[in-house]
Amino acid sequence: MTETPIASFTSADAIQAAYRARIAIPAFNIPYLPMLQAVTQAIVDQDAFAFIEVARLEYVKFQAVSPAAVAAEYRKWHHPRHMRLHQDHVPVIDEDGVRVDYLSDLRAAIDLGFDSVMVDGSRLPLDENIAATRQAVMLAHQAGLPCEAELGAVMGHETGPLPPYEVLFASGRGFTDVAEAARFVRETGCDWLSVAAGNVHGAIAQGLKDQRKPQARLALDHIQALAEATGIPLVLHGGSGIQQEYILAAVQRGVAKINVGTELRQPYEMTLRETGDVAAAQEAVYRRTCWLIRDFFGWAGKAGLIVGEEDHT
Repeated sequence: MTETPIASFTSADAIQAAYRARIAIPAFNIPYLPMLQAVTQAIVDQDAFAFIEVARLEYVKFQAVSPAAVAAEYRKWHHPRHMRLHQDHVPVIDEDGVRVDYLSDLRAAIDLGFDSVMVDGSRLPLDENIAATRQAVMLAHQAGLPCEAELGAVMGHETGPLPPYEVLFASGRGFTDVAEAARFVRETGCDWLSVAAGNVHGAIAQGLKDQRKPQARLALDHIQALAEATGIPLVLHGGSGIQQEYILAAVQRGVAKINVGTELRQPYEMTLRETGDVAAAQEAVYRRTCWLIRDFFGWAGKAGLIVGEEDHT
């Protein structure tokens, strides 16, 4: 079997395959460069398909260094049958309330060879989010890449503690509005939509980032309504900490990509802090990634299903 079909297989193809099969693509965030080797090895060893991704905050506030550094490290370890590279969260306004030159950041990721990108205008009023996202989508589509966007408030990256989770969930605070989502997708042309329906990001502020995430759940009827209103694959950010039954049920309702960050970042940080040994921290990440793919998501052995070939030996 030649490599040509796999080499031409895009991130958009992967998401559509997952969407049709009612499984999802796990997307693993890389806040520390040495994590990348461990994560990619786990993906291959579990015969899974996943995205390797980096958000802007991971090279601004952590040690991913830069999109160029992540892209270079990815090229060392990637396997085309098992993974693609995604530029996660390029915000229009960041978690500190600062305006970002988001189009330049997206253009840089495209030039570096990222396979898909994400713009996050969720801190803007709806009309401004639509306008900014439309620009990002046009930029990505001109390069032949899919563009993910976000509507609603997936909380957790703010400075300071969140209100109690049950208060947040019961109030529906930040949940993506169904009517707004239909308009947003129609007017922006985004390919995938990150939605809020009970999911929360892991805290990144000093003094909070080691805390265990709340055991989140999802408003499944709300996700179903969003899927029906938009007609495109949905994305869950803040996948770490969501109870398994809700994750799997959400996938059956149209979620085709699930971001995982805290679940891998914390074992890396804690092991490195305890041992001072990067190799030990990488091993902790490798074991956790294997567990997530195999035991939590149950998507080990699904690479062939995603790429459309059961045998690429």
